[in-house]
Amino acid sequence: MIPTMLGITLVTFLIIQLAPGSPAELKIKMGEGSALGEQYTKEVIEQTKKLYGLDKPIHIRYLIWLRQVATLNFGESYKDHRPVMKIILERIPVSLQLSLTSIFLVYLFAIPIGVFSAVKQKSLPDRISTVVLFILYSLPNFWVAMMLILFVGGGQFFHWFPVYGLNSEGAENFPLWHWFTDRLWHLALPVACLTYEGIAFISRQQRAALLEVIRQDYIRTARAKGLTEKMVIAKHAMRNSLIPIVTLAAALFPAMLGGSVIIESIFSIPGMGKLGFDAILARDYPVIMGDATISAFLTLIGILAADLTYTLVDPRISFEAKK
Repeated sequence: MIPTMLGITLVTFLIIQLAPGSPAELKIKMGEGSALGEQYTKEVIEQTKKLYGLDKPIHIRYLIWLRQVATLNFGESYKDHRPVMKIILERIPVSLQLSLTSIFLVYLFAIPIGVFSAVKQKSLPDRISTVVLFILYSLPNFWVAMMLILFVGGGQFFHWFPVYGLNSEGAENFPLWHWFTDRLWHLALPVACLTYEGIAFISRQQRAALLEVIRQDYIRTARAKGLTEKMVIAKHAMRNSLIPIVTLAAALFPAMLGGSVIIESIFSIPGMGKLGFDAILARDYPVIMGDATISAFLTLIGILAADLTYTLVDPRISFEAKK
């Protein structure tokens, strides 16, 4: 994980630093230096670059940044001059609430749907679920978000769910249970937008994996021994079919964490995705690098967790390692 992490940070740092534009030029363009004459513009840019350390060679800037990251110091934001780590720690819990809730719901619904479709292969319910899931998978989440706002978020029809923020005004004074239900009420539409596509994708993967397993010889042997179909599926087929699903889980969590940029922007949720998007627009390099580094770290942790989970799903993997 360590060399992989170093490679990710190096590539990300180079892409960001070599991209057109800089914080100094952006400030001039946005009018902070408009009161100065043309002859002072270049001098202001150079002074701003020196202030941010952008006047040093790129390899020196990377080594300085890497040394700071080793102590969990991502520097200060160019935009509001606050420690980047503090900003990220404020945003991570919000994105985790969205991502963990979505992943839980994805697997809660996707695995039973996939198993049902595989067991009832080529039946009418299987064909209907296939059509519905393919339609869901093809719908872009920003369009679904706008349709939900239009129909159930007070757009033109019903006002059942809020479409802004995480809690109602004055929620800090609510009793704990009232505060919790209010948070769930606000998260309903964003979580729905993050969940439906995952359910469609994972359920199809579960169906394909289970269909492949139930064609194996040991499944026919289990049936020949007189075991019921439910016992064959639950005890012999399910665990082996979960291996590719566990692999997908390793990428699903960081993908949702980084892929929530659009949903967080639409519903004005102050999470990691919106933080990264705003930082890119402002050329806030420390925040961009901090956001990218945390996302990369979570990706590697997800892969490690998937590797460890393999031994729980399939004990043969642990046996082969010991052998």
